[in-house]
Amino acid sequence: MDIKQQLIEGAKVLNVELTDKQADQLMRYKELLVEWNEKMNLTAITEDMEVITKHFLDCLTVQSSIDLAQVKSLVDVGTGAGFPGLVLKIAFPNVHITLIDSLNKRLKFLQHVIDELGLTGIECVHGRAEDLGKNKAYREQFEVCASRAVANLAVLSEYTLPFVKKGGYLIALKGQKLDEELAEGEKAITILGGTIDKLVDVVVPYTDLNHRIAKIKKVKETPKKYPRKAGEPTKAPLGK
Repeated sequence: MDIKQQLIEGAKVLNVELTDKQADQLMRYKELLVEWNEKMNLTAITEDMEVITKHFLDCLTVQSSIDLAQVKSLVDVGTGAGFPGLVLKIAFPNVHITLIDSLNKRLKFLQHVIDELGLTGIECVHGRAEDLGKNKAYREQFEVCASRAVANLAVLSEYTLPFVKKGGYLIALKGQKLDEELAEGEKAITILGGTIDKLVDVVVPYTDLNHRIAKIKKVKETPKKYPRKAGEPTKAPLGK
């Protein structure tokens, strides 16, 4: 089975049906990622099968926690090289996606991929989560925020929950560390207007990576003072 077919079959395991065109778009994204990575640091993962599993299929695990076919708007805060937001755009063209990153050169790469693949209904926004989370154009404007950023759950929630509208969800792609982050994280989530809806365990196809995903429902508006200024959430996480 060639690598493209493995991607299609792996996605099926995660209840994601990729068309031939979508699989081709992901393969081209992979080529551009490796090519641009030689000029700028986008990822440590560049081997073909690892990009397929640890980036693409890993991002598609979002579908295990929420049906993206029913979602209209999604924001990816701290998207980096486009994970998970750009992968989700290719797999679910129905979703309008906003990619946010504080590093402009990463967004130039993402815009290049978007243009080359002819994607529509997706935008790149340059800025810090602390600032954009207070901006009326973005605050509480999205049905879903999906994030694979590495911050612990309390810090991640402060950076991301302000973007989610009441009734929407934060999907935090976490590893096995989620359990130890939960006590502090749950308190922070409550302060920020959220509640843990469920925790989902999912294995990334072709790997022994057992993912834990926190699905957090926004039940009330985030108090205006959050997110705090740059650096504060990391220095003094909510819930401690």
